[in-house]
Amino acid sequence: MLIIKLFFAFIQVGLFSVGGGYAAIPLIQEQIVNLFGLMTLEEFSDLITVAEMTPGPISINSATFVGMRLAGIPGVLICSVGCIIPSFCICLTLAHYYYKYRNVSGVQVVLGSLRPAVVALIGSAGSSILMLALYQRESIGGMWRDIRFVELGIFLAALFILRKYKANAVSIIFGSGVAGTLLYAFMGAV
Repeated sequence: MLIIKLFFAFIQVGLFSVGGGYAAIPLIQEQIVNLFGLMTLEEFSDLITVAEMTPGPISINSATFVGMRLAGIPGVLICSVGCIIPSFCICLTLAHYYYKYRNVSGVQVVLGSLRPAVVALIGSAGSSILMLALYQRESIGGMWRDIRFVELGIFLAALFILRKYKANAVSIIFGSGVAGTLLYAFMGAV
């Protein structure tokens, strides 16, 4: 029964994650954490962190990690295939029609109107992860005393370096990990 739930959950993720992997994060969270309750939000946040750090598309990495965590190797196969099948079929179909009708103005209008929805999905995923990092829950609803100031400082420093100096994202991830480790290990920051 779990395998069937996972397969249909990731079929929906693959079907509705328009805009790439980061747009899939809120969909995966809705299916795995909120709807089926197969993971806690903290476990899901850890999973997304690992999926972002490993090479490859984040939605496939997430499917792989969820499948392994919940059902072992069969779960990996079912979740990964479930995530890939809709995208594969849709891409084949759209590629055929796009090349056939790409010069039609209506096609450009439709593609242009999808962009704001994609930005909203990515923004939703980013805000959920940020709130989880700063408050250890998905929504604010707390006081200043609930903010995790070490994470806030690392976030602001990483954002500043990314925007001001256009630093490499890998170096930001590595540097943030080193900074957090040093702060928590040697200074006892909580």
